[in-house]
This record gives sequence, structure tokens and C-alpha cells, in this order.
Amino acid sequence: MENFKNDVEAVNALKKTYDIFFSEINKVIYGQDAIIKEVLISIFSNGHCLLVGVPGLAKTLLVNTLAEVLSLEYKRIQFTPDLMPSDIIGTEILDENRKFKFIKGPLFSNIILADEINRTPPKTQAALLEAMQEKNVTAAGIKYELAKPFFVLATQNPIEQEGTYPLPEAQLDRFMFNIWLDYPDFEDELTIVKKTTSDEIIKLNQVISGEEILYFQQLVRRIPINDNVLKYAVSLAAATRPKTKKANELADKYLEWGAGPRASQYLVVGAKAHAALQGKYSPDIEDVKAIAHPVLRHRIVRNYKAEAEGISVDDIIKQLL
Repeated sequence: MENFKNDVEAVNALKKTYDIFFSEINKVIYGQDAIIKEVLISIFSNGHCLLVGVPGLAKTLLVNTLAEVLSLEYKRIQFTPDLMPSDIIGTEILDENRKFKFIKGPLFSNIILADEINRTPPKTQAALLEAMQEKNVTAAGIKYELAKPFFVLATQNPIEQEGTYPLPEAQLDRFMFNIWLDYPDFEDELTIVKKTTSDEIIKLNQVISGEEILYFQQLVRRIPINDNVLKYAVSLAAATRPKTKKANELADKYLEWGAGPRASQYLVVGAKAHAALQGKYSPDIEDVKAIAHPVLRHRIVRNYKAEAEGISVDDIIKQLL
């Protein structure tokens, strides 16, 4: 790990690394620049991501590409209705000496792709909770530390709801970002089709090591933030809580409940990471606004009135900003 004279120099190095990172991923993923940026912000903020989009929008390909560009261990877990907690955590077996031995599951990796996470029952979804929050798992009463860095990048299909189990609020809250993927523009789709229907082999270069990611995660935490930006972030989260002192009239009118304190924390850390990736040493209010949608959209719940009037979660966040 390179030694930097000060944190300002380290932020400049992070900006350069991010630019290289971005250009490598862009060799494979087209027309999803905002999505790539948000995923990278969550990685440097030490957060997890939920990617929501219809099939065929390169959710899985994005995670595969990320793993290739990062020199980290990567595992994909395909969530199905018959998946058991032991299938992802691991299980105890009797060895040849008739002693119990713990065989680690796919969760013991740096990057976990939880594919179609809402296809598995709550019992198995809950097995991820401890891993995502505490970065360890418990099996047969013994705690096992997970690898560092550790990210869960989960995908979800929003249209096909038969045979799915909606994620409970407690688990949704563990995801730093809820990222919505939309259809690519016509020009981008032309590029996608042209590139993916030819025999061109794309070689990706590894950009950053696990040790460097851990260093930059610590750097993001050390970045100073002005009190007015801090107050803005906390006020924004508080404004979503209906029937409270700081509630916005929109929240009282259209929301069942609002974002908790974890939203305030992620707004601040996310703003710091957003600023650092632009080469800025301290975030401003614009950095908070830039990451507000993916931080808040899975933490606020609309009421019947909002649904009846066709007002979306993103509409409400936009007006709050």
C-alpha cells in the first residue's frame, strides 16, 4: 500500500483509481454510468447494494465485471425457494476422526452476488442479516469472522412477484443503496447489441486490491464534513418521518413511516465518498443530494393516499430535496 503524505493526496489517488476503475467496467457495461458510480460509492463507503431491475439489464454482469476488476474472491448464490441457511453459511460434518468439522459456505468470500434475493424464504434471507451487519456468522454457537472487505450485492426482479418473499424492512435497512436500473437509451442499446453479438474478447485489468479498498474505506470515514452539511443530511432523513417535530408536510400527507437513523449515517458517509470520488476533500450539500435517492427510496413507505394518487417514492424524495 502506497504511503501518502496526507489525506488530501490520498483523496487525489482515490479519484485517479476511481477513473481507471470506471473505464475498465465501461469496457463491458454500456449506458449504466450512474449505476456503476452508485455501486462504487457503496463499495468505498463499506456498504451493501440492492440492484432492482427487469431481467436482461446486466445486473449480474455488472457484479461479475466488478469482481474481475477487483482482485477479490467472489461467489454467486442463486436464491431459490428451497435454499436453506446452511447452504449459504456452511454446515458441520463428522470427519474421519468422528469429530465435528465446520465446512464454510459461499458466504465466506469478499464479494457475494445474492441473485434474486426475494426468491428465498425469510429464514434464509435472515441468515444474511448477521453477515451484512456484523461481518461474521454464527454456526453451532461459534462465531466465524468473514473476509474483509465484504460486500453483498443483491439483485431483485420487480415485475414477477409470484413465488417471491418480499424482504423485511429490517433487512432492507441493511442495504446502503437501493439502485433502480432502467432500460438503456437507443444509442447505448445499439452499442450493447453490436458488442455482445460479435466475437470480440474483452480483457479486463485488475485495478485495486482488497488492502487498498480497506485503506480507502478508512480514508472516506476520515474526510471532514461541515456542520451545515451534517445538519442538512440529518434534517433530510428526519423530514421523512410522519407525525414527528421535523416532519415535512409531504411526509404527513403521503408516508406511512420514514427513514431511521441509519439513513442519516449513510447520507453522510455516501456524501463523503461521492465528494472523494470527484477529487473533493470535503462534501457539500450537493453531494448529499446526489446520493439521497438510492439511500432513502427503500427506507420510506408510502401510505394508501400516495398509492391512490400515483405518487412514487422517488417523486416524494425529489420534492423533499
